Amino acid sequence: QVQLVESGGGLVQAGGSLRLSCTTSESIFSINAMGWYRQAPGKQRELVASITSDGRRAYADSGKGRFTIFRNNGKNTMYLQMNSLRPEDTAVYYCHAESRDVGYWGQGTQVTVFL
Repeated sequence: QVQLVESGGGLVQAGGSLRLSCTTSESIFSINAMGWYRQAPGKQRELVASITSDGRRAYADSGKGRFTIFRNNGKNTMYLQMNSLRPEDTAVYYCHAESRDVGYWGQGTQVTVFL
């Protein structure tokens, strides 16, 4: 079973930046794909960005040009660099990983963007 530990959320003014981290309990090489999702109050959880084991990235329209997803395989960690943050980015951000056809979720980290 893969455990995911997230960190990096917080309170930031609009236009600011945050970097989220997700560290896996197993070697990241055993994980097929990873991604970041977010869920705002009263809304469904949505995909923000994803990255495959061979480094292919995909982004939701909401984050294109502002967010960057990347991995540090040596640290078994995935990151989400978020720049030019907006109040509408406020949500709980969740790390997701798929390993051996099983999906795993982190506990979530709160991101709050204020004007």
